[in-house]
Amino acid sequence: MRNCWTIAAVIVLASGVGCDRRRNVGEGAYAEQVAEAIPRIEKATGLKFKTQPKLEMRSRTQVREFLVRKFDESTPAEQLKTEELAYKLFGLIPDTLDLRRFLLELLTEQIVGYYDPGTKVLYVVEGAPDDLTGITITHELVHALQDQYVNLDSIQRTTGNSDRQAAAQAVMEGQATYEQMQIMLGGENLATRMPGGWEQLRQTIREAQSSMPIFGNAPMAIQESLLFPYLSGAEFIRRFEMHKPKASPLDSLPVSTEQILNEAAYFGTPRDMPTEVTLPGRRDSTEETMGEFGTRLFLFQHLKDHTTAVSAAAGWDGDRYRVVRAGRGFGIAWVTVWDTAMDAAQFVDAVGQAIGKRYRTSAPTVAKSGVRTYSGSGRTVMITPREIGGRNVVMFVDVPAGASTSVIDPTRIQLVGQ
Repeated sequence: MRNCWTIAAVIVLASGVGCDRRRNVGEGAYAEQVAEAIPRIEKATGLKFKTQPKLEMRSRTQVREFLVRKFDESTPAEQLKTEELAYKLFGLIPDTLDLRRFLLELLTEQIVGYYDPGTKVLYVVEGAPDDLTGITITHELVHALQDQYVNLDSIQRTTGNSDRQAAAQAVMEGQATYEQMQIMLGGENLATRMPGGWEQLRQTIREAQSSMPIFGNAPMAIQESLLFPYLSGAEFIRRFEMHKPKASPLDSLPVSTEQILNEAAYFGTPRDMPTEVTLPGRRDSTEETMGEFGTRLFLFQHLKDHTTAVSAAAGWDGDRYRVVRAGRGFGIAWVTVWDTAMDAAQFVDAVGQAIGKRYRTSAPTVAKSGVRTYSGSGRTVMITPREIGGRNVVMFVDVPAGASTSVIDPTRIQLVGQ
């Protein structure tokens, strides 16, 4: 899924950790905090600020205006409508949800500060609580440092492969979260300092976000997509520092959420690079990539079984979906590539269960070729396992009842990669 809702969101990490509540003095508000944070960040990351970061104050109204502008720049209204339709076709958000309005409300909820790679300025909201401001300044200063080594603005503007964008965002937010917490703990190991270790830390962050009213009422897929770059990203950074203590994760960014989620996919030799799927016809804004993380979300949304969702998505090796017109409505055509025939078969079983629960269908019609067809709740779903160029592929087509399921020519699908 495209993580358009992570553009300027700030996770509040104050619960149970402690922070500096002092007011700042010096050249403008918070100047002392910035001066104290910079050497700590440089020591933690092993990177030096090339230029002094700038900090300015903004009213909450100005913050919202900024978010609306950045939101429109990164995701034009027409494109977001298509993405909204896709999420609804996958059953990830309610049919009645106005995605743009909801995301803007969510992004502006309790925001304290943000770094804008366009202006190279760290903005702090006027009147924000001192304790949250101190945390946010440290977090956003890490982004300011990152922006001096990689182009954050170009990463935010990446289109057409949300899985790759989500992976890059996970490094950026994960590093900012991890180093921010390390600094708050005086450089001590996060897992040993927190009772219950790393998992308890993850739960603390999750609970802090869930206490926010709008976030707490968001659909599961939006909540998890918002948390992913912070939680899974921080876990990735923790593993990175174990494997490559003298290197920087900015030097070689992961290219898929599979590489974020699975240690061997990024740190193994060779890396597990995703297969690029090209659907027949001209690529347009109705196409996107779910990735392993998005595939997990889809399965969990309908199965409500975390273990099955994680296991069935684990063999992911690439995918591409397209929103299509079908009959009098819309459908989705989703092509997934799997590491092994067993992985593909496990996904077929899991996605079949998900469709059965979602549409309350009876047992599928199974052809000799292995194609499964499900009918229920006014929809027809066809799941087709096949080989393309010796690779294990599963085609998933979901269209209104009565519409043709022949929306993608499988003989013209192209796979590039491993």
